[in-house]
Amino acid sequence: MAMNLSPPLVYYAESPSSKLGLIWAAATEIGLWSLSYGVDEAEFQAQILERGPATLIFDESKLATALVQVKDFLSGKRERFDLPIDWRGMTDFQIAVRHAVMALPYGETASYGEIAARVGNPRAARAVGAVQASNPISFVIPCHRVLGSDGSLHGYGGFGGLKTKAWLLDLESNSK
Repeated sequence: MAMNLSPPLVYYAESPSSKLGLIWAAATEIGLWSLSYGVDEAEFQAQILERGPATLIFDESKLATALVQVKDFLSGKRERFDLPIDWRGMTDFQIAVRHAVMALPYGETASYGEIAARVGNPRAARAVGAVQASNPISFVIPCHRVLGSDGSLHGYGGFGGLKTKAWLLDLESNSK
């Protein structure tokens, strides 16, 4: 039986957000593919394609649930996401790190080194940082919860950088 090697269909849509600009979400039939904010449509399409070839289709109905959950999260009304993830295009290490980060409870943090230890490679703090820097699914994979070994804020690739990371951590600590 021949394998279907055609690029996945990736549906995408946007929703306004007063604090962070437009929120963009993309998903396949398997699950969430990409989530970003503060970028325009062309930039988001480029982010989608960083995961690999895909056929892009704008379809608000396919992303309605994801965008509502993100809006609720950003307003402090949601602590956990109930969205499947499409892990294709990620390495085993990236997936392991992202699962470990997703396991961090709302309002809690861990260091890059602690995440490295949780995935069985305690010397890989920098590699964990690199994985987090390329996180394609903001908020759902809460890379803002990962801090430097001294508890300080380090590298946040999302729009607004460390200012946004601090805002997200403050949102979570004040919503509990």
